[in-house]
Amino acid sequence: MTTINKIIYFGLLICGLLITPAFATDNYLGGSPDLSAYISGTNEFSTGEEIQLPIIIENTGINSVKIYYARSADISDQPSTAKLLTATLQSGNAPVVIKTDPQMLGDLASQNTVKAVFITKINTDAPAGTYSLPLILNYSYLPDASQQIYGGGDAIEYTYAVENITLNIPITVKSDVSIDVISAEPEHLTAGAEGYIDMQIKNTGSETGKNSQVILKRNGNSPIIPMDSYVYIGDFPSGVTVPCRYKVRVSEEAEKQTYPVDVTVEYQNNEGIVVTSRSDTAGVPVGGKVNFQIVSPPAEMNPGGKMVINVEYKNTGDTPVYSAQARISAVDPFSISNEDVAYIGTLNPNESSRVSYSLSVDRKATVKQYGLDSEIRYRDALDNTYISDPMKVTVNVVSPTGIAVILTNPIYLSIVAAVIIAIVYLLYYLFRKKEQ
Repeated sequence: MTTINKIIYFGLLICGLLITPAFATDNYLGGSPDLSAYISGTNEFSTGEEIQLPIIIENTGINSVKIYYARSADISDQPSTAKLLTATLQSGNAPVVIKTDPQMLGDLASQNTVKAVFITKINTDAPAGTYSLPLILNYSYLPDASQQIYGGGDAIEYTYAVENITLNIPITVKSDVSIDVISAEPEHLTAGAEGYIDMQIKNTGSETGKNSQVILKRNGNSPIIPMDSYVYIGDFPSGVTVPCRYKVRVSEEAEKQTYPVDVTVEYQNNEGIVVTSRSDTAGVPVGGKVNFQIVSPPAEMNPGGKMVINVEYKNTGDTPVYSAQARISAVDPFSISNEDVAYIGTLNPNESSRVSYSLSVDRKATVKQYGLDSEIRYRDALDNTYISDPMKVTVNVVSPTGIAVILTNPIYLSIVAAVIIAIVYLLYYLFRKKEQ
């Protein structure tokens, strides 16, 4: 073929290609996602635990077939990619509670993993054993794509499929001692004082603890502070309830309300290893601080006067006090004529008692209201000694009136004394004169 004929041939071939309407070619793809799942880390848990359960989802799917043509377009989605993956963990027949909603994890390409974390609570009465948690995976993938090639461009038709699969995630509930505080009763427990807590502790686990001791612990900044923390109970079989008694003290800042305490059990398991159970928290009611109030009205005295004042004390707390003694502190211009301590004895809540003090006030005292410090020393039910917060005994020093003006003024008293002496002398004189 001559050179000219070759040029004409190739020119006609190009023109034929340009005026050809369109021809079709198919791009067939095979394969799909292959998903599996497992727990990252341990899958053994104790009863009563609340855990963050990390589940790894892995895609091991591959693209099995892909046919290329000279003008096949690039198809971005792969049949082995799990698109819009959503994971839902369910409890099934396992003694657990799943607290996390379904999680959207996005696209998971082949040979990749993604982690989903589910907050899971193991029931406190869960029997020991191995259980399966259903993990439901929802996703879509591209099993097929068809390509149409035109003279001026390409068109690709995608066909997606939706999958819904369930995988089983095994977990093991360990055989151990798990506790539940059945009751926690206070005895003489008030703010700023010592008392006892009587508890009933039940082993809700599936194992018998050997050489067990129940431990009482302070909960954070709770005002209840254990003084005796350990009670030895020996063997602690499953389902058994044991009594425990602890001595505690309550800080003075406590209010009249319920405060938490924590309880655990330290024991030997079946393998002879000393372990500690999960803690259980119990609420313990605390009474208000022992408090007193002076309910008697203010006393009134004149400068230079002396009198017995009556002071009434009331127990405004929530618990009785014993061997109570009231004391008053006299400061200038006052003084105590006899004892400054008065015995009260037992004083129950909302009960009052009146005591007396012999008080003198200097004649140069300023006329005004005074407050004398007073306090009560007492014993509680455990025979511990306490002193109350200071109280004020109010005494009003007022100007004398009537006969008190004379009795409290030394000049008037001198005149009265002189008059009395004169009268007595005159009577004596008249009596002697009559006898003569």
